[in-house]
Amino acid sequence: MDRQTARKLAHDLVAQMTLEERAAQLRYHAPAIPRLNVPAYCWWNEALHGVARAGTATVFPQAVGMAATFDETLMGKVADTIATEARAKYNMQSAHGDRDIYKGLTMWSPNVNLFRDPRWGRGQETYGEDPYLTARLGVAFVKGLQGKGKTLKTAACAKHYAVHSGPEAVRHSFDAVVNKKDLRETYLPAFEALVKEAGVESVMGAYNRVNGEPACGSRTLLKDILRGEWGFEGHVVSDCWALKDFHENHRVTATAPESAALAIENGCDLNCGEVYLQLLAAYQEGLVSDQQITTACERLMTTRYLLGLLGDEGSEYDGISYDECDSDHHAALSQTVAEKAMVLLKNDGVLPLSLDKLGAVGVIGPNADSVACLEGNYNGTSSRYVTFLEGIRTACEGKARVFYSQGCHLYRDRTSNLARPDDRLAEAVAVTERCDVSILCLGLDATLEGEEGDTGNEYSSGDKATLDLPPCQQNLLRAVLAVGKPVVVVLAAGSALSVADGNAILQVWYPGQAGGTALARILFGQVSPSGKLPVTFYRSVADLPPFEEYAMTNRTYRYFEGEALYPFGFGLGYSRFIYSDAYYRGGVLNVTVTNAGPMDADEVVQVYIKDHDSPFAPRNHSLCAMKRITLASGTTATVSMPIRDGAFESVDDEGMLTRLGRRYSLYVGGSQPDARSVALTAQACLRVDVTQ
Repeated sequence: MDRQTARKLAHDLVAQMTLEERAAQLRYHAPAIPRLNVPAYCWWNEALHGVARAGTATVFPQAVGMAATFDETLMGKVADTIATEARAKYNMQSAHGDRDIYKGLTMWSPNVNLFRDPRWGRGQETYGEDPYLTARLGVAFVKGLQGKGKTLKTAACAKHYAVHSGPEAVRHSFDAVVNKKDLRETYLPAFEALVKEAGVESVMGAYNRVNGEPACGSRTLLKDILRGEWGFEGHVVSDCWALKDFHENHRVTATAPESAALAIENGCDLNCGEVYLQLLAAYQEGLVSDQQITTACERLMTTRYLLGLLGDEGSEYDGISYDECDSDHHAALSQTVAEKAMVLLKNDGVLPLSLDKLGAVGVIGPNADSVACLEGNYNGTSSRYVTFLEGIRTACEGKARVFYSQGCHLYRDRTSNLARPDDRLAEAVAVTERCDVSILCLGLDATLEGEEGDTGNEYSSGDKATLDLPPCQQNLLRAVLAVGKPVVVVLAAGSALSVADGNAILQVWYPGQAGGTALARILFGQVSPSGKLPVTFYRSVADLPPFEEYAMTNRTYRYFEGEALYPFGFGLGYSRFIYSDAYYRGGVLNVTVTNAGPMDADEVVQVYIKDHDSPFAPRNHSLCAMKRITLASGTTATVSMPIRDGAFESVDDEGMLTRLGRRYSLYVGGSQPDARSVALTAQACLRVDVTQ
């Protein structure tokens, strides 16, 4: 069904509703209207890295981990799989009369906010710090969720619009002040791409204000830019309970009816919360018009028609069976994504491990046998979790003895006031002494970094105070390293941590249900690690501007003035790739890539652009193309990557696109062309100079 037809059907349906019925449909728990054959519907569902909070589902790596694949095609496959499981669940649940929260087809994902500061606890939900990477992966994810059918497979949502990335503790009252250049160059491009290229069906506003206007009631963001400039035709939903912040925290309105009026006036159609219970009061006070309520209701009914949820036609997806949920082939895809997402940050030659040469392997650390560190936040529940310990033990079965020690608690022992922080340190040291190599599983989980309000967050309402490991884990790391035997550090986290010690360091993110299997396959050389960092790993928070500062000065790899611990786009592997014969012609960069290493492997070919003339160009260079390839050992491929015309433009201080430069350089290789990447990889990016 095309949008024009759906809009006409919605118009005719809404015309038959009373004002009270229309107003009631603007709340996330929309009631049934039996006389019009409109069933009850809950708009709230989540699909960040699998169908979330709705029972058994395939759990993929957390979003930031999927971003580390740098793979648009893979991202589309993941999203299509999630949409299949969402339909399978919806069909089953509807047949049983279950229309509760997390049971619908309007998926409030993806999160395309920029991960501008590694302290932000919700950064794990994003696709990293780069606007281009975020836009490309976001577009692929939305297209996968929404499908190519006559009806939408599910309805995707671009959130949180806009200029939203912490701090969590003050998000309900915070005013994110941003200049026109940073707004258009950094914070809006992904949202614009999702609207214009992917046709995302909904957009969710943010909690904070942006330059004084609450995001969920911002005339600038919602009216002028989203609908005016970009021509957005879907519906806008508030973040949950964000509208009450208008009067309770932002203090831009005095009452709930005034908040309802401000939101609907500027185009917020759907309220996740309770403020729209005051719409009729606002109408009676003359603050809201009948037409405003009608317009919002028509937009929402249009989405329901596009999903095949209203009328007699239904959807071609109505036949998707519950058998599709948590299936073997979906589980295999989750494992594949986990393998491609893990990033090898350091390796002195200890990896890959050879089981033929090992008698005993130590698996140590608070995340070694943890399910929580596989999941991240906004997760579903898998029936197939494989922890790191389990994955390693299975791989070593019949070949090497596995010893396990928790070593320490993740942060502190929350169950006992009697336990000392280092009460398991002696056991960890004993295991290290007894084994040929130790796999030290450290990091965080969603109890330490996440969203404000999540149960148990230890750090600043979900944000991190530092980039360091918790003190008890630092003690464990020092004690294990002091033994003097080989140590592989495995970091599970949704953000950057400052860890440099160990013979090898592997960033595994929150790798999903198959994390343990994927880790073991990489450790023992069945798969070469191929993930690349979607965020900069800094040495310390001392390298960063204040968390509350939204200016891009000295932020992310595009503007950072220091030397990163591990740079954006960086990641090692077990093979060696040689780049040659790079040239640019007709808007396409071509390069020859050879796998000169000992094993078949994936490589992420990255292209960065530097404008040498424009005073408005980013300080450093910017990602402008990428392509993941698979090459057998000893083989060569020619890779062609289109460079979009917009890559040669800059954003001036008024937020306008300009093309003042004539001299550009394109850099192509397996990392960005900064000095730290070159030092770590011992391989420079090829440079192609372009004059336009």
